[in-house]
Amino acid sequence: MAEKAINSGTGAKTGTISLRGAVFLGIGSMVGAGIFALFGEAGAIAGAAVWVSFLVGGIIALLQGYSFAKLGARYPSSGGLIDWIVRGYGSGLFTGGVVMLGYFSVIIITAMVAISFGNYAASLLLGEGAPQIWSKILAAGIIVVLTYLNSIGAEKVAKAQTAIVTIVLVVLSGFAIAMLLQIDPSLLAPAGYPPMGNVLASVALTFFAYLGFGVLAFAGGDIEDPAKNMPRAMYISLGFTMLLYVSLAIGVFGTLTVGEVVANADTALAVAALPVFGAFGYTMISIAAVFATTGAVNSQLYASVGATYAMAKDGHLPPAFGLKRRRREGGTQGLVITALLSILLAVFFDLGAIASVGSAVALAIYVLITIAHLRMARETSASRPILTVALIATTVAILLFCWYTLVTAPQTFVVLVLTIVLAWVVEAVWRSISKRELRSSENGNHTR
Repeated sequence: MAEKAINSGTGAKTGTISLRGAVFLGIGSMVGAGIFALFGEAGAIAGAAVWVSFLVGGIIALLQGYSFAKLGARYPSSGGLIDWIVRGYGSGLFTGGVVMLGYFSVIIITAMVAISFGNYAASLLLGEGAPQIWSKILAAGIIVVLTYLNSIGAEKVAKAQTAIVTIVLVVLSGFAIAMLLQIDPSLLAPAGYPPMGNVLASVALTFFAYLGFGVLAFAGGDIEDPAKNMPRAMYISLGFTMLLYVSLAIGVFGTLTVGEVVANADTALAVAALPVFGAFGYTMISIAAVFATTGAVNSQLYASVGATYAMAKDGHLPPAFGLKRRRREGGTQGLVITALLSILLAVFFDLGAIASVGSAVALAIYVLITIAHLRMARETSASRPILTVALIATTVAILLFCWYTLVTAPQTFVVLVLTIVLAWVVEAVWRSISKRELRSSENGNHTR
């Protein structure tokens, strides 16, 4: 009965998201996924050269975006990268572990962005120095509210995302232009940059701010004419986001010293608005941050609907994850479970640890997807040289980040390793319990 229930609905309607809606979905998930939270974390590693880190991270994201666009155009599915992993690696334990790790990344990113929302919302509502408990409460609250929104369906999610992202982009674009016109060039002098090794080691962390483009992978089953609109949405959203990030990084580190940015890590972007716009600017950036992080949490929860449905259908998760909660709702039980796990992570872990682990896990997933894509390049008509460059660049970024983390924060490195190992442990345990047999097929139904 459970199997039949899963296969009877996809949790999303085909062709309900336009190109414009997909672009806003991609931009919204990226802009809120790190730009408001990572300046302090990245500044502690790369100093005033954070803009270089965002530039390199953006180039890697574009390379990965090319791969995702080709895969999404050829295999449009609400299962997104999970479907691609199964196609590329078959149905063995290795595949299951990769898929489970991908699901972990959705939970981690959702929690990280929710914490960022909580920090800005608490500062805005209760003032600087608000008790940390309020940040946690607000982080949990926004996940609960948006879980309900995502249970309504894909079309309403896209409309809400467009409204949120429009507000955020107007505020941030105006702020970036104003800062660039008033920066102190001496604060950005290359003579003050740390060693290039540190700058490159920070790329994995700043890459976290681009991770939202992966949400578009789960919108393949909802985008109108995905073969044409998936690549367009991917390139437009990534290109605009990279330009905005680099501009903001130059503006922030051209306005504040590295020490000031690091000292105000949780709300650095808003603090940078004080010298330019005063208290009004601080308030406006805080409001934009609240909207942006709301949009990013919204996007991640939307992705979890397709992710958990595909995993339940393929047997990587219990069938209950794929069941629709009500006949006319777009959400699944997997959405609710994902939300609960994200709340636990947001409440019990700090922003820095979550961002570091989440970024490394996501990069590892992208490396594995690129390898899988190289095996399917003929089917997707993708350029092998571009995929190879993407693979090398992403691999170097994660290796440098792991090295830096091992040297400077060994406890975080241990958590990262344990997270990766846990993915295969969970998959192995579930396989032994479920006894389900998996297969990969052309139409996307892998369960037998």
